[in-house]
Amino acid sequence: MRRDIFQAIADPTRRAIITLIAVQAMTPSAIADNFNTTRQSVSKHLRILTECELVKQEQQGREIYYSLEVEKIKEVDQWVNQFRNMWETRFNQLDDVLSTLKTG
Repeated sequence: MRRDIFQAIADPTRRAIITLIAVQAMTPSAIADNFNTTRQSVSKHLRILTECELVKQEQQGREIYYSLEVEKIKEVDQWVNQFRNMWETRFNQLDDVLSTLKTG
């Protein structure tokens, strides 16, 4: 079963992993050092993020480094952006009403 990107980011640990590797590529052990959990648990989260193509792996010597697939994050941004536009329109309308009340 193919997971979708929103299932992947629904978990707080996976969101924290994304935040970590957005700054720099990291090994699973380095990522696990930031959590109060096992490396095996972190590896499971990384597998899900990899299946959703949110992270990519790069072999460097004996280590595997995980980094963020920025292009895939754009899918989330595009989905959220539709609501951002809706709220900005409503706030602008509210500003207009308040300005009218203030001057009237």
